[in-house]
Amino acid sequence: MRLPLIKHIVDFIDQHDEDWVEEAIQLLEHMAEAPGIRDEELEVLGEMLSNLYGALEVDKEMKNGVNKKEALNGFMTRVVGSIG
Repeated sequence: MRLPLIKHIVDFIDQHDEDWVEEAIQLLEHMAEAPGIRDEELEVLGEMLSNLYGALEVDKEMKNGVNKKEALNGFMTRVVGSIG
């Protein structure tokens, strides 16, 4: 996951709405099931999906009243904590 990408996607959600991101997720998940897809392609799709899901989580926090910076930092803290 990359914080700059998540932030960029959150900005997109602010300008449009989360439905666009949810539909993009559905498309990428469908593409991941394509016959003949290579491991490298799956890694890229997985990374994009992680960023999209992360942006939705940050957006949800913001809708619950958390400011953008705190929502982004809190999300990344949870991600790093779950890895370690």
